[in-house]
Amino acid sequence: MDQTELKIVRALSKGRAAVAAAAEAGQVLLKLERGGAIRVSQQTLDGLLRRDIVRKNDDGTVSLAETTTEAFEPARREIEMVETVVDGVAAQALSNTAESPLAQLFRRKTRDGRPFLNLREFNAGERLRSDYTRGQFMPRLGMNWIASVSSGRRGAGGMVELTDAALAARQRVDHAIEAVGPELSGVLIDICCFLKGLERVEVERGWPVRSAKVVLKSALGVLARHYEPAAGTARPRTLHWGSDDYRPTLT
Repeated sequence: MDQTELKIVRALSKGRAAVAAAAEAGQVLLKLERGGAIRVSQQTLDGLLRRDIVRKNDDGTVSLAETTTEAFEPARREIEMVETVVDGVAAQALSNTAESPLAQLFRRKTRDGRPFLNLREFNAGERLRSDYTRGQFMPRLGMNWIASVSSGRRGAGGMVELTDAALAARQRVDHAIEAVGPELSGVLIDICCFLKGLERVEVERGWPVRSAKVVLKSALGVLARHYEPAAGTARPRTLHWGSDDYRPTLT
């Protein structure tokens, strides 16, 4: 999502907008119901409509789609573009930095003053969340999101409804969750992707108090090793035990 699209999302997070023609060709005015207007590209708006980020209402106004509203609730979130690295290439994703449970946990210190999460663990969680966001997952999909990895399809106009970038992001999420395993992947999805708080996860899963952060740290460690496997791991040598004058038989 580029800065122009982000501008529209931010504007519509405050309510509906009427669409009016602008003086410039290819431009439209979004007249916000709470006052004010912004000028945007018709092509950009159409793209958001096709991707179900924005919807057109019966009265002709446009607003955020229901799932988008849930994901970017303005009263609780600060939406901004975040940088991440995917396969060695810098990439951007739409992110909410205000209520990220992972960011809050990263700021916590242990009794000896050290961070509870190290930077490698934190970056692994943020990378998963970035791919989750870029893949256009929504929390209301629940655990069915895994099946949606291959949901890119062509509409009547012949355009791919799920972009290649979004599909690639979904596949990276799928591979990461598979690498972590079913025992630990659930807490990663809940906290890093669905942005659930630690206490909520403990209640929903019936875990003891303050146990979620311990499980999460273990999961992030495995996830970090998936993203950044140890380089130069040597293959173990094959040893043969024999007497002092032992020589292998050559064939």
